[in-house]
Amino acid sequence: MAKAMEGEWMFHLRLLSQSTRDSTYVNDPANDVTLIQSAENSEDLVARIYPQINKLFQRCIASMPNSRSSAGLLLLAILQFFLDYGETTLHDADASIRTFFRSCLSRQFTDSLVAAATLNFLNRNKTKLFSVFPSLLPEYFPLFLKLIAWNGGTLEKTFLKLLPGMMSPTSFLPLFPALIDLPTLVLALERLGQGSGSLVGNNAASVQKSQTPENLLQLMDEAYTGSTIVDRGGDSGDENIGSRDDVEALFLDLLKDENDGLTERHWTSPHMAALLQAAMGSTQSERIKQAFKMAPRLLEVYFRIALRDVNDSLICALIPIIMARNSTLIPDKTFSFEIQKRLLEFMLSAFQRSPHFIALLKKPIMDRIGEAYDSPAKTELALQLCWAIGEHGGGGISHKDAARELFESLELLLYENLSSSRLALNHDIASNYEGVILKKSGQARFLCFVVTAIAKLATYHRELIPRARVCLAKVARSRYVLDKTVWMHARDYLGLMNEPAICLSILGPSSGSHHCPATVRWSEGGTKAVAHIPFYLLGEKDGPPFHDYSLSDIVGKT
Repeated sequence: MAKAMEGEWMFHLRLLSQSTRDSTYVNDPANDVTLIQSAENSEDLVARIYPQINKLFQRCIASMPNSRSSAGLLLLAILQFFLDYGETTLHDADASIRTFFRSCLSRQFTDSLVAAATLNFLNRNKTKLFSVFPSLLPEYFPLFLKLIAWNGGTLEKTFLKLLPGMMSPTSFLPLFPALIDLPTLVLALERLGQGSGSLVGNNAASVQKSQTPENLLQLMDEAYTGSTIVDRGGDSGDENIGSRDDVEALFLDLLKDENDGLTERHWTSPHMAALLQAAMGSTQSERIKQAFKMAPRLLEVYFRIALRDVNDSLICALIPIIMARNSTLIPDKTFSFEIQKRLLEFMLSAFQRSPHFIALLKKPIMDRIGEAYDSPAKTELALQLCWAIGEHGGGGISHKDAARELFESLELLLYENLSSSRLALNHDIASNYEGVILKKSGQARFLCFVVTAIAKLATYHRELIPRARVCLAKVARSRYVLDKTVWMHARDYLGLMNEPAICLSILGPSSGSHHCPATVRWSEGGTKAVAHIPFYLLGEKDGPPFHDYSLSDIVGKT
């Protein structure tokens, strides 16, 4: 038995030794499956076989540019050997894995077998990778996104297991726009394949015959090392993009920016959405459709991990990016709805966990509220921001200066709306009646949120009550308010302010931090009577109640 095993090892050693020589014995080291078995079955005699395996790894990497077949599976087997026996052989597996990413995976990410084997390899060793090489996955997350973008949803579950390891202090912020732009990345890869050579198919040999993987390598080199890409597109006299098509130039910029921090030059163009719509055409590819479905799920996991593990400083830095990207998405109605829903939910959750973010971000918040009429997406964002300002008192009781600034900004915004032509009768209302009614309905909804935020801020910060009374009284008396809903809100809040305890109960902090006399604790509604509540709150009924009943009859049981 021992002699048979020794003979088998000698056979494998001869194969390894012959494969490491630059001879005619093996034209391509990936052609012989026994070489993979040699690497995978190397559980003994580690010191004896390590030099040959290391030489084999170097030879495979060196042969990548001219190789006619995929060496990815063989290299992964060798990398597993390096990880398993790194302490015995004193081999730095980190350098070898990075070499594999840069030299092999960058060219063979379109090979479904290599892509699946790579993700399985990373998942199998993620405990060691996360602890020993914590910067590895965060540094190369753009490459993994290319892998998942091209190979589709079949690898989504495996990719999700690795997503936490891609989130680090250096990658947390750049990863967010990269996940949102996953469909745009698919579109860019498809267009790049059409322009530089076929990128379609599972055969890595056909991919390597085109210049597309080399272009991707150049883009990554520029991002990681700062080297400059040589423009092979023809005339370079044009200051913008030379003779290349505008869309192709924007897609190349998108691919390059994935590794370039938070710089998003591809979204600075005001025509980017139209260009992407034209590039997609009337028929979406299967990869684009899968990316539209995957991106919201990936973003949901990203946000869940962020709320659980990421520190406040990074989350606070992420919120302005969320507000900016809420209205800059690839044009697809369903995709935009799913992404915007998750963006707003996360933003509100972050404010709920850390209300002081509102005080810290008061300027970008008011800038976004000021853009409420620019588009439906910006309108919805402004509504949610107004709600958050009021709900959390502009950052909390301790942030009085920030709350006063937010109050003044909302007050000015309200006065501007009251005096603007948006709320005045339109002279040509007869010619565009439906459009005017729709516009006024949206403006009324927005003003209701602004009025509510003003009333809540004044409830949190009592020194603002006199100004709030004046502001709300102007709204209640203003003849320019065409929608009755706004006037009713202003009137109701003025009435509540005449009952400070009830006002604090309804408009005050939901956390129950205030326990003033006569303050209603809504969580205890099942045991409290309501005889002391002003009766206009109970349907404008006059006279004493004919019976006592619990608050749960009004607000429901909690």
